[in-house]
Amino acid sequence: MTELLTGAEMRAHESKAIESGQVTGLDLMERAGQGVVDAMFAQWPDMQAGDHSAVVLCGPGNNGGDGFVVARLLKEHGWRVQVFCLGAPENLPPDARRNFDRWTDLGPVVSIEELKIDQDFKYDLVVDALFGTGLTRAIEAPLDLLFSKINAHAARGDTKILSVDIPSGVCADSGRVLGDSLRADLTVTFHGEKPGHLLTHGLLAHSEKVVVVDIGLPQLQRYTSDTNFILKNEPVTPYILRKSGQRHKYDYGHAVVISGPAAHTGAARLAARGALRIGAGLVTVAARAQALPELAAHQTAVMLQQVEGGADLKVQFGDDARANAFCAGPALGTDDVAAELLGAVLALERATVLDADALTLLAERPKLFAALHTGCVLTPHGGEFVRLFPEIEEKFATPPTRGPAYSKVDATRDAARKAGCVVLFKGPDTVIAGPDGRCVINPPDDSAAWLATAGSGDVLAGFICGLLARDLPPLLAAAAGTALHSECARSFGPGLIAEDLPEALPGVFRQMGV
Repeated sequence: MTELLTGAEMRAHESKAIESGQVTGLDLMERAGQGVVDAMFAQWPDMQAGDHSAVVLCGPGNNGGDGFVVARLLKEHGWRVQVFCLGAPENLPPDARRNFDRWTDLGPVVSIEELKIDQDFKYDLVVDALFGTGLTRAIEAPLDLLFSKINAHAARGDTKILSVDIPSGVCADSGRVLGDSLRADLTVTFHGEKPGHLLTHGLLAHSEKVVVVDIGLPQLQRYTSDTNFILKNEPVTPYILRKSGQRHKYDYGHAVVISGPAAHTGAARLAARGALRIGAGLVTVAARAQALPELAAHQTAVMLQQVEGGADLKVQFGDDARANAFCAGPALGTDDVAAELLGAVLALERATVLDADALTLLAERPKLFAALHTGCVLTPHGGEFVRLFPEIEEKFATPPTRGPAYSKVDATRDAARKAGCVVLFKGPDTVIAGPDGRCVINPPDDSAAWLATAGSGDVLAGFICGLLARDLPPLLAAAAGTALHSECARSFGPGLIAEDLPEALPGVFRQMGV
């Protein structure tokens, strides 16, 4: 997995490299500007030749310094370039001021207040180098009106917008908009993506594409010792999923899925199939007697066990340590029997995935919530998150006025701390956090859009349960299950329904080299 740096962490990383003598600030700025131009030509090859024009908007910080470098390089490439600056040049940081001076040897710098977006505005490109990752306040007049006009002009297809680091107005840490923002056709960022690039608000709404440029900074590996990190979710290492010919089925765990009553067993069956396909050695569906015929008619390799309530569950599994992972919630119901079953599962204090109806029970019954333990993984979607953590959701839903803004990462971390276990906050961008602050972002992906179908969350719960049965720790099981869930959707493609997800796993495994 790739570590993501917040804006402050990125600035600290740059400062440390400069202070160590590895590189100068001017070197980094030059590399950044060159990287922007290279990425632009790679994205739009036709812009490398012919007569082209650009407006470069430079801000009052080092992001503006990158903009002056871009302006100079485009000018040297034969472009007609006009530069507009926000703020007084004498207030620019030293490196940005040096590049301001270099540009003024080639052309003028005009106050951004004099920029007019009207019918005579005919430029191929607007370079947005106003704020980058350093934005801390909301965009206000007159910039909000300027942004609106530039966006409208670009929407007609008359010009492209290229943002340096992140579209101005978007918080790099949260992806949330502070007041108003530009909407980029291309965003070029440096060293690595920031959290705001991967969270739905930032990536989907404000930039068509994000490109990362290497500017020669060393990679960090803080997560080997620091728990307060954010990672981008990526496919798991194949060896984690492989099986050995020297082991037997119980070495790969026994996953138990708690079913709902008759006519409500489909969700449990989906979860059980997911747990079995992902490699749990054995999978049992535990259900009330009335549901057993229905379950038996649909399942072969999955075993069945009658449990009428919490006492039965304890008798059947309490002394059997081989039953090491549980999944409760998919179509479980929310009546007293369901609550009793959930309480019995939690009392076992074994690895447990809680989804759907189990989350409703947790929200409605404080004693059950208090029984959560570090082996649990909660998997709420947005509505379930609101019911479970209303005070956290209220904070997340409040429109931000300053940056870094409260993000989905912050909300999930706070929820995990409150619950004392891993929380997987589902959505186009899925965020997974542990109570110790460790966090993984699974970014939105149009190629996995067919996951928006009934039952896909039940399969995800099963995937995670199966990985827990295989002794993966909760955060890793949740992240790996989510990554594989997305990969199955990408592999299957359009027309996907929930039943297809477990059946896509073998092909995904082969492709991964499992």
